[in-house]
This record gives sequence, structure tokens and C-alpha cells, in this order.
Amino acid sequence: MSTETTEPATTTEPATPTATGPLLPVREAAPPVRDWPALELTGTDFDPVLASLMREGPVTRIRLPYGEGWAWLATRHEDVRTVTNDPRFSRAEVTRRQVTRLAPHFRPRPGSLAWADQPDHNRLRKPLAGAFTVGAMKRLRPRAQEILDGLVDGVVRDGPPADLVGRVLEPFPITLVSEVMGVPEADRERVHAWTRQIISTSGGVEAAEAAKQGLYGWITEAVRARAGSAGEDVYSLLGAAVARGEIGEEEAVGLAGPLQIGGEAVTHNCGQMLFLMLTRPELTARLRERPAERGPVLDELLRWIPHRSTVGLARIALEDVELSDGTRIAAGDPVYVSYLAANRDPAVFPDPDRIDPDRIDPDREPGAHLAFGHGTHYCTGAVLARLGAELLVDTVLDRLPGLRLAVPAEGVAWRRKTMIRGPRTLPVTW
Repeated sequence: MSTETTEPATTTEPATPTATGPLLPVREAAPPVRDWPALELTGTDFDPVLASLMREGPVTRIRLPYGEGWAWLATRHEDVRTVTNDPRFSRAEVTRRQVTRLAPHFRPRPGSLAWADQPDHNRLRKPLAGAFTVGAMKRLRPRAQEILDGLVDGVVRDGPPADLVGRVLEPFPITLVSEVMGVPEADRERVHAWTRQIISTSGGVEAAEAAKQGLYGWITEAVRARAGSAGEDVYSLLGAAVARGEIGEEEAVGLAGPLQIGGEAVTHNCGQMLFLMLTRPELTARLRERPAERGPVLDELLRWIPHRSTVGLARIALEDVELSDGTRIAAGDPVYVSYLAANRDPAVFPDPDRIDPDRIDPDREPGAHLAFGHGTHYCTGAVLARLGAELLVDTVLDRLPGLRLAVPAEGVAWRRKTMIRGPRTLPVTW
């Protein structure tokens, strides 16, 4: 399934004497470079390549389907937190390199938070921060519940069976994100079509580029149209920030794109969580019988679900950095982290492959899971994503008594050729 190569290490140990007298550095053999293809995984199976890499050691080397060369991969919880919160690892540097990657297309946009280092990151994030605070989400909650209730009303009215993905899990997050962003109802379907294509690996570079041009062209028009707006939606906030000279128009567009795509992740993550509930009756029973404790159980599910294919975005080491096992990352080396692996670190989560509803203590940090990332690039929309997941689980469980799959578990169709994993359909009855 994969091949490997061995290359000279870029790091050295202390010098040792030789027969002729001079001190020469002792060169260590670097870990082999492992090819990591994007597997077509179904269900909630953990990626076997990632599992193999984790067994080899906390820091390995990988080569993904596109880009150039190899990159380090950190899988230990401690190392993942270090790499994602240490300014010696730069996202901005990646924009100047063709680093090995999963996506066939790579064209970072100016202004994207994903590629910004400090202090630019804080400057860019400031104009839209107010749209994603806990307070903003509390104000949004009644409207979000209204949107969701309307969708579930239709499911109840039409009766079983129903496809939860098509009827609820796709339209609800997309509508919710569109409300926060300020996408007019008439434009939502085509915006959704673009975002869905962007996260897909099918269609190749041409399809992805066409979708990006469509989406980012639409965003540019939206930002320009709201230059004088006093609205609280994201496009109004960005348009006003451009008008005040706080950020450039190109930066505003780069900021908005990933946020607009964020609804896709909520759809797929919640699809995986509901699939787990429907295939593990004891989990559903626990959620129904103890509704006040659903929050910690959702955190455990967020920790456990394998929500993406391979890894996300790389960083470049700006200087030599030593990780916890003694591996030295040389200046200029690309580095990936795996949040999925960190969330299965047995040093932090004993028996990590088991879903334990009692694992998370609600009186402390939510289990230290890294489902929404860590450090500077912690997910901007994490509070919105959490709100959507809570409402979806609560509403579906409370309004559809006796909810169960309408097909055998192996009959559920899963998305293919996509960076974010999840069921394509979820047929249920009740």
C-alpha cells in the first residue's frame, strides 16, 4: 500500500574523534519517508496508515500525493501542542514553497488566517472576532433553533424513512453559516455548490480552481457592496474594516473564504457522530437518559471521530527545534501535525480507541482534545461549530423518538474523494 525511502538525516549528534584526529559529526539515519495516499475509507474506521505511523514513533516522515519532497509528522499530543503554539514554526513560509500535500491545488490567498503568523494573524482576525464570540452565539441560538426546527418539522410531517444528511445535516449548518456570514438566501445554493467542490479531491485542479474563482469572486462583490454597512454579519464587518483601512480588500476576501467553507465540516462531523449513536444503542440510551450530560459526551465524540483525510496544513521550522523525543527539526524543514493522532494519544487518553462517555470531566478543560486545533490557529468558528452540533444532537434525539438506521450500518454510503470525512446519506426511521 505504501513505499518508503531512506535519506540522510539533517541533524547531527555531538562530534566524536576519528582515527586521523579531527572531530567529525556523527550522522543519524533519519526515519524512512512513508508514502501516505488518501485512502477511500468508509465508516468511522481510523486511517490504517496513520495508525502505522503512530506505532513507528511520535515523529515520522511522510510524503503526500501532491507537492514536493517530504515533511515531518508529529503525532504525540505534547508535540502537536508545541508545534501549533511555537512561533518558530511558520505558516506564512509555506506559501513560498511547494510542500508535499494532500490537495492537488495550492494557491494561498493573501489575508487568509490559515497562512498568517503573528502579529499579522491578530490584525486580520480582529475585524471579524465579534461575530464568533460566546455572546454572539448566545444571541444566535434562538434563530439557529428556529432554522433547525423548520427542517425537522418537514421530516416529521413527511414521516419515515428520511435521509438525515439531505434533509437536516446539510441544510442546517450551511444555512447557519450563511446567516452569520450574511449570504442572501437567493445565493446560498450556489455558494454551497462552490464550497462542496473546494473540499473535494474529485475533479482535479480545474474543478477546484473554477469553484474557488466562483466563490472568491462572489465574496469580493459582497465585501465591496457592504463597505458602508453597520451590519453585524461577517461580510458587513469585513466591508467596514476595508473602508476604514484596517485591512485590504484582498485580505478581507482571504479571511472570508475558509469561514464560508466551515459549514461543510459541521455537516460531516455531525454525520459521523449521529452514525455512531445509531450504531451503538448504549450511546444513544445514555444521551437520552441523561440529557444534562450531553455536552461532555459530545466532546468525547469530537475527540474520537476521524473527521478528515490525512493531515491539514503544514508549517516550516524557522530555526532548529527539538521535540519531546529528541527529534531535531532543522530550520527550513516542513512539519505537519495530526490532531486525530493527538486525540488518540494514550498518555493523555487511556484506552484511546474506546468511546468513553465518562472520560471528559465537565469541570475542567474539555478533555484537552484538539478537535478544533490549538494555539494561534485554533478554529475561528469553533463556538459556532459547537453550537450547531449541540442543537443538532438535542433536536434530533428529542423530536425523533426511537430513531434508528433504516438500512444496515454497512449500507450507509460514505463520501469519497473528499478532505473531510462523513456519510453521504444517513437513512433513518423512527
